[in-house]
Amino acid sequence: MPANALRLGLFSAALAIFAATHVSAADQKKYDIGATDTEIKLGNIMPYSGPASSYSVIGKTEAAYFNKINAEGGINGRKINFISYDDGYSPPKTVEQARKLVESDEVLLIFNSLGTPPNSSIHKYMNSKKVPQLFVATGATKWNDPREYPWTMGYQPNYQSEGQIYAKYILTNLPNARIAILYQNDDYGKDYVKGMKDGLGAKASSMIVAEESYETTEPTIDSHIVNLKASGADVFFDVAIPKFAAQAIKKAAEIGWKPLHILNNVSSSISR
Repeated sequence: MPANALRLGLFSAALAIFAATHVSAADQKKYDIGATDTEIKLGNIMPYSGPASSYSVIGKTEAAYFNKINAEGGINGRKINFISYDDGYSPPKTVEQARKLVESDEVLLIFNSLGTPPNSSIHKYMNSKKVPQLFVATGATKWNDPREYPWTMGYQPNYQSEGQIYAKYILTNLPNARIAILYQNDDYGKDYVKGMKDGLGAKASSMIVAEESYETTEPTIDSHIVNLKASGADVFFDVAIPKFAAQAIKKAAEIGWKPLHILNNVSSSISR
C-alpha cells in the first residue's frame, strides 16, 4: 500500500476511535477545542510554494480524501474541517501558521505537516500548548521522544535507519567504493549522513571521500555537484528534497559524472 494511503487510512481509523470515544461522553458535552457534535477541526501546514512545493500534492490529496469522508457522512455524523495553510517550507512562516491554527482557528490538532525544519520550529510550541502534532511528515529521529514531547508523534521510518540500509548495500556490493555525499544542512540531512556513517562503521572515514551541504535558500546546487565529481567518487549519496535532487541529476549528466546514484526516499519517485 502506498505510504500516503496507509497514512490516511491509519488516521481515519484514529479519528473513528476518537469520535466513538466522544460519543459516550455526549451527554456531558465535554469536548477538546476543535471538536463538537458536528465537526472535527484539523490543521495542516504544507509547502504549497517555495523550494519544497513539489510536496504540495500531499496536502491536496489529503483535502480530497477528507472531502470524500465528509461526502459519505463524516465520522459518526461529524464532518472533518481540514484547514491547510502554506508555509513555503520556511520555519518562521510555519510558526506563524501554527499559531494561527491553534490560537485563531482553534483546531483539535495539527496533522501531517511536512518537513523537518518546519516541524522543528513548532515542536516546543505545540507541546507547550498541549495540542497534538500528529503524524509529522518527516523521518527525523527527534520525533521519537515521548518523555520530553508527549504531544508529538511521527510515523515514518527514521532517516538514520534508511542511511544504514544504504551503507549495508554499499559494503556488500561495492566494498571498495569511494562515496560522495550531498545533504541538506539541517536535521533531515544530518540524520541521513549519520545513518550512512554508522552503517559503514570503521570504514566510513576511508570510504567517504567528499561531503557537500546545501541550504534550501540556494538557487542551484551546481557548484556542489562539480566539487563532488572532482573528489573521484564512484558512489553518489544524494540527500536532497525534490527540487535539488532534480538539479543534481541534471548537473551530473551535464558534466559527464556517472557514479552509482543513491537517491534517498525523500525524493525517490519509484513506487513501492
